[in-house]
Amino acid sequence: MSRNSLSRKHMDLTTGPLAKNIILYALPIIATGMLQLLFNAADLVVVGRYCGSVSVAAVGATGAVINLTVTLFIGLSVGVGVLVATGLGAQNREQVSDAIHTAIPVALIGGVVLTAIGVVLTEPLLRLMKTPEDVISLSGLYMKIYFTGMPASLLYNYGAAVLRADGDTRRPLFFLSSAGVLNVALNVMFVVLFDLDVAGVALATSISQYFSAILVIAALMREQGAIRFEWGKMKISKEALYQIIRIGLPAGLQGAMFSISNTIIQSSLNSFGSVAMAGCAAASNIEGFSYVAMNAFNQCAMNFIGQNYGAGNYDRVRKVARLCILDVIVTGLIVGWTVFALGRPLLGIYITDSDAAIAYGLIRMRYISTVHFLNGLHDTMTGVLRGLGSSFVPMIVTVGGVCVTRIIWIYTIFQVPAYHTLEMLFIVYPISWIITSAILFVCYFVLAKKKLPTEG
Repeated sequence: MSRNSLSRKHMDLTTGPLAKNIILYALPIIATGMLQLLFNAADLVVVGRYCGSVSVAAVGATGAVINLTVTLFIGLSVGVGVLVATGLGAQNREQVSDAIHTAIPVALIGGVVLTAIGVVLTEPLLRLMKTPEDVISLSGLYMKIYFTGMPASLLYNYGAAVLRADGDTRRPLFFLSSAGVLNVALNVMFVVLFDLDVAGVALATSISQYFSAILVIAALMREQGAIRFEWGKMKISKEALYQIIRIGLPAGLQGAMFSISNTIIQSSLNSFGSVAMAGCAAASNIEGFSYVAMNAFNQCAMNFIGQNYGAGNYDRVRKVARLCILDVIVTGLIVGWTVFALGRPLLGIYITDSDAAIAYGLIRMRYISTVHFLNGLHDTMTGVLRGLGSSFVPMIVTVGGVCVTRIIWIYTIFQVPAYHTLEMLFIVYPISWIITSAILFVCYFVLAKKKLPTEG
């Protein structure tokens, strides 16, 4: 069976010039990630301009809690993508079909569960994080509405993972572009015309998520190759579910642990008040744009390596790893320092009523944006290992190197009165990235020696 009989659309990841193809593959992912961030950026900009800095703080305070609850299920999309990529590389049509028709019902069930969790646990989690009283009611309202979009969010992420594993990064970009335009239009309508404040931006985000989910499912239904989705074939295959969980669950747990450590950091940040929260929420959103530019190479590594490893192209796997590492370092340095240099005007887009909030945001950017390439490096190494089918090892390394380091830092050094400052809070980010990246490099060399025999 030929490679084209399984997948006739877009890029074949197992042939062609790697340096060029990685960039061409990454660019639509970067643009897609930028658009995903525009969902939240549009929320912050609209409420910042029409509702004030307290509403900005309210939306910003929800990020850590939302990530804490959704990352476990979103992580399973990693398993879906790797299973589809290796199946395509190995010419295994049955594996690809089982993965897709298992992923969709898992996404629907997971989305309903997340909606229930979000509605019930919103206020307890916000109070656990010591969210200020002038923010908590608005944050709770935003989250309850936002979580109604969880089934659609998971459907889009799982469907997009299938398309990217097949070498198609353009359609997910188009789908999210369309949903992004809808989200911005609804934001303005609900907030400016109907005066719904944070409830309006949450409702706009939820509606746009359903729109993007419909588009991605419709695309899979129109496929004629191995990645075609048919409602009548939808069932949970035990073997496919096992493989999705084996690869995706560690990724989800890793993300959940990330969220726990970030929730603890957010709780520490909350102690500085709503003005600091607003400035850092805006800075964090801006940093997200540099993160998605780097995260594209994580996905490149995972899918290129997944297909080539499945096809037995071991020398090509090594080249993919080297190129993705180089690309992410260069990208992180360029974007991170550009963001830092333009920090004040960028923060001014989000915050128009508080110079103090902007000053707090600049503190965060000084300690994170300038060395953000370290985050991309650690992220890409994780993608390399997952592409080789190893998801448990990067989970353990990341949980220890990033999450545990941050938690220990918060409850020891940061608790010393002389060190209880924003600077000492944010410096733990680069420290944890350096530790984790170093260990992941060692793990890669050990795994490569075992799983990648020299060709010829």
